[in-house]
Amino acid sequence: MRQLAPQALAAVVRRYGHFNTAEDAVQEALIAAAMGWPKDGIPENPRAWLITVASRRLTDLLRSEQARQRREDAVTQRMLPEEWLAPPAGRPGSESDDTLILLFMCCHPSLSPASQIALTLRGVGGLTTAEVARAFLVPEATMTRRISRAKQGIKDSGISFAMPAGPERAERLRSVLHVLYLIFNEGYVSTSGPSLQRGDLAAEAIRLARMVHRLLPEDGEVSGLLALMLLTDARGPARAGRDGQLIPMAEQDRSLWNADSIAEGVALITDALPRGPTGPYQLQAAIAAIHDEAPSAEATDWPQIVGLYELLMRISDNPVVDLNHAVAVGMAQGPQAGIDLLDELQADKRIAEDHRLHAVRAHLLEMAGDRATARDSYLAAARRATNLSQQRHLHSRAARLLDDG
Repeated sequence: MRQLAPQALAAVVRRYGHFNTAEDAVQEALIAAAMGWPKDGIPENPRAWLITVASRRLTDLLRSEQARQRREDAVTQRMLPEEWLAPPAGRPGSESDDTLILLFMCCHPSLSPASQIALTLRGVGGLTTAEVARAFLVPEATMTRRISRAKQGIKDSGISFAMPAGPERAERLRSVLHVLYLIFNEGYVSTSGPSLQRGDLAAEAIRLARMVHRLLPEDGEVSGLLALMLLTDARGPARAGRDGQLIPMAEQDRSLWNADSIAEGVALITDALPRGPTGPYQLQAAIAAIHDEAPSAEATDWPQIVGLYELLMRISDNPVVDLNHAVAVGMAQGPQAGIDLLDELQADKRIAEDHRLHAVRAHLLEMAGDRATARDSYLAAARRATNLSQQRHLHSRAARLLDDG
């Protein structure tokens, strides 16, 4: 149903408009399916069944609102014709195209990033409002208001249900990829809460990225993002111990990494890079591939990673990229070289109070042999971390330095 829900919603929105009302209608169709299919069996064409039921429910909702009276009368006077249940002529694979258009709508630039994420998970991901709220650890009522505002923003924008063209399409695609990137990151490293990661959220981002890649296979950045997700997610099975404690990459059992995901990710980025132009997702995927293909932490090609981060810094004004570059420099040229870069980065207000900056400083100080200052930095990072698993890991690092001292 999660796979069919966005297809049904996209089809109903394309034919009738009314994003908000169409979503309510599709949700009621999904409820009817959940109640009826286990008893009566799955229909031969479940997508058409959902569209039919949702379309009929939509007419009821429109009638109650006394909206679009003429269309309502035309629909209620006859059953939906068969051709309405099939892709229109000249539009092969329309259900996939519609889902992509729906994704582009959910990532409309008039919406805030938080609203884009919420609406994408709700409308395209098929998650309920309660599930989206749980994913981001906010009350359901708060998420309901956020999604409602996003829907109203779509309505107020006056955009039609069609794929944007030219420069607008390229700009919207950037928003789509950024939203999927944020969803994946929140799933892979939860910003708050007790769990290190939320596998269902990361898996949903990968599923949506696969869908975009199937429809835009020649776009290098689409390929790069999917490759980055696969190469990063491949390390998931080794990232935490039995007690949920975070295990740094250098200490992970690499035999637990998902070899199939690594092979697929490497193939994607190897194919995309020569086509150019090279964008930030491709460069990040190339870095991830170097990590994943190294047989051990000691065998990692840090100089090459430094070079890739320097290319990435030319096209991306992102302090996290600068932070990762400092790590790579510290590994390739010695910890003091990395610490010197951190001193410069400390002036950037966007990351100065981020726990990651203090954690990196602690790691490099520990490498340099300054155990007391490293311990203080680990504790400073723990105070700023909002994820409980990361807090425990940072406290354990600080305690280990104290015990060893």
